[in-house]
Amino acid sequence: MDKSKVEKINIMAIKKRKAYELEIIDLAFGGRGLAKPDGFPVFIDRCVPGDVVFVKITKKKKSWAEGKLIKILKESPLRKEAKCLYCNFCGGCKWQQIGYDLQLEYKKRHVQESIEHIGGLKNILVKDVIPSDPIFEYRNKMEFSCSSKRWLLPWELDDQEIKKGFGIGLHVPGIFDKVIDIKQCEIMPNLGNQILEDVRTFIKKSDLPAYHLRSHEGFWRFLMLRHSVAFDTWMVNIVTQEKKIDVVQDLAAVLSQKYPQIKSIVNNIIDSKSGVATDIEEITLHGENYIKEKLGKFIFKISANSFFQTNTRSCEKLYSKVSEYAALTGKEMVMDLYSGTGTIPIWLSDQAKMVNGIEIVQSAVVDAKFNTRLNKIENCEFFEGDIKDVLPRLKSKPDVMIIDPPRVGMHKDVVRQVLLMGPEKIVYVSCNPATLARDLEMLTPKYETCEIQPIDMFPHTYHIESVALLLKR
Repeated sequence: MDKSKVEKINIMAIKKRKAYELEIIDLAFGGRGLAKPDGFPVFIDRCVPGDVVFVKITKKKKSWAEGKLIKILKESPLRKEAKCLYCNFCGGCKWQQIGYDLQLEYKKRHVQESIEHIGGLKNILVKDVIPSDPIFEYRNKMEFSCSSKRWLLPWELDDQEIKKGFGIGLHVPGIFDKVIDIKQCEIMPNLGNQILEDVRTFIKKSDLPAYHLRSHEGFWRFLMLRHSVAFDTWMVNIVTQEKKIDVVQDLAAVLSQKYPQIKSIVNNIIDSKSGVATDIEEITLHGENYIKEKLGKFIFKISANSFFQTNTRSCEKLYSKVSEYAALTGKEMVMDLYSGTGTIPIWLSDQAKMVNGIEIVQSAVVDAKFNTRLNKIENCEFFEGDIKDVLPRLKSKPDVMIIDPPRVGMHKDVVRQVLLMGPEKIVYVSCNPATLARDLEMLTPKYETCEIQPIDMFPHTYHIESVALLLKR
């Protein structure tokens, strides 16, 4: 690197669109590398502490900046060779180049720092992260996008034999209309890669174009694969722009004949212009319109658009920790906010007198009720609606409350209702340390946070689940 092209760094010199040589000293929450020239924070993706990098500044604010990695000048001794061919390009497993033990250390620290700096809570015990096992082939759901013009990787740019048309795979961050043509995803069970390859081959031969997110024309949109760990069965969801039953039925026949493990093939038809796979019609092409999974001794129905934790084995560890913190004796009334398809209420059903769940998504409530019948459970009841509206109508006060909100955390009105209801114990399940910290702070006037247990559901990413135990003051 020509050092004359690299500006001498001080706070005033850091300017947008200029390039600098920086040393990465830490990993910030969100997974980005952190450099601090003269104490001024600069965040750069895909870096490891100890890297010396050449960076172009893409955003400059008064107290921080963001940069784009141009070149690694000196590799950190912490940097490992990634298993995945695509990890430097797709938006998924950005931390594969860090050893797994070190990943867990950073995840724990990010929870601690969020609790202290965002929540303002001091001296809260954050335990060591419970690891995932395995750390590859752990995801039970993957969604691959189709594109009429795929993203070329650096080593493909000058290869004249590389076809630059159709691709099926994962998006490059910030590039919404192109995908990397994924041949091997390391976090999905390997049979899924074989199914993906057969779908790719069929689509190429079909002469029907992939849907284009700019022109809004085309047929093939997404391929969603789901895997049941307990039963080793698969669901294939073929998402298309319109109904062409003969075409998708032919694809279903190819897959079902080759893979006896596939127990469900469905065609979801969507006509929205967004890149979100929500259906207007669902057609069952093979088998049932769902597969079954087990958590502990309980069986759950998983349909094409059901929410289900994407790491089944770590989910069992998560729910075991919820049980431990709830410490039920069989006499308690339990209430689960954001109850989804009923997994936590059903998990706790044989430990409590009664479990009530509240969920705003109608299809999730339908699935929750189905799952209680499937497991012959009679002490779980589910209420559909917005929590802040439903909670005041429920007269019975719970002894224990489970709160498992989405990434955005709890609405302030829900926090107010929880404080008014005042259960003796709260077990809070979080997928976002920042909103966990904010919500715990709002609950602090009436509740003491005793301890927090992080659990890794997403190896090679910065994401981390946590379970917090709160007791009424």
